[in-house]
Amino acid sequence: MLNALTPGTYVRPHRHDSDHQSEAFILLRGRLALLLFDDEGMEDIVHSRILSPADGLFGMDIPPRHWHSLVALEASVIYEVKGHPAGGYVQARDKNFAPWSPEEGSPESEAYLQKMEEAAKRLA
Repeated sequence: MLNALTPGTYVRPHRHDSDHQSEAFILLRGRLALLLFDDEGMEDIVHSRILSPADGLFGMDIPPRHWHSLVALEASVIYEVKGHPAGGYVQARDKNFAPWSPEEGSPESEAYLQKMEEAAKRLA
């Protein structure tokens, strides 16, 4: 599927718990930060990458059971590919949201996104 993200888009940290649910991104345009977290959350970003065609890094494959999120550093479009267990895509079991992250649309999500953006800008 294609996903468009603009700066200010909150992608709630999540993971995919099935052995068959890896997730891959190919950046078609723009610039994104990919953040990987440990089980404790925001304070412990364990890995991160800036995806940027200008820098030659176009994508990333995320294995199952890794907490992750994306931060749009500029207007971006990604091609997203997900693995799924037998039966295909079922939204209810697609992802598990990080319990330490605020829900999308909640008042707390804006401040949390700001922290993720600050972490992403330190990478850039």
